[in-house]
Amino acid sequence: MARAIWSGVLTFGLVTVPVQLFTATDDHTVHFHQLQRNTSDRVRYQRANERTGKEVGYEDIVKGYDLGGGDYVMVEPEELDEIAPGKSQVIKISGFVDLEQVEPVYSDKTYYLAPKGEEYTKVYELLRAALEKENKTGVATFVMRGKQYLVALRAQEEVLVLHTLHWADEVRDPHTAGAAQP
Repeated sequence: MARAIWSGVLTFGLVTVPVQLFTATDDHTVHFHQLQRNTSDRVRYQRANERTGKEVGYEDIVKGYDLGGGDYVMVEPEELDEIAPGKSQVIKISGFVDLEQVEPVYSDKTYYLAPKGEEYTKVYELLRAALEKENKTGVATFVMRGKQYLVALRAQEEVLVLHTLHWADEVRDPHTAGAAQP
């Protein structure tokens, strides 16, 4: 059985449903390892100081934002944790829209959402059936792996499907992207 990649609760109005998130797709791309010719020994990359060539341990690495000209703003992991959106365990539906209002260009990845236990199946199915009957999509946000996502929640036969969406500023204008013809 597949393992959940996230678990929490789905909320809308006064209703809360414990749920689990599962990947909906498999990557069938062939992945290769790098090997040294004539030895079959794996070749690995090391984290090395660019100036000295010496290996650097994870505990000694910080992130830096390039200001240009060789200047960086150094950011410690704790500082990133403070400004991160948090480890929310809630998918909060903020509203419902007609299914066709969510343009496909905004879709990113697809997941299946399942009730966390058999005792939550009825309320889960009630939401799934209502979305299907009304041809609606739930628009929500949630946090996974330290990143906040905008998502569309829609019904398929017997399951709720969650699509992560690109934010509006991440989708290029077709005129400036060279796609639209004059």
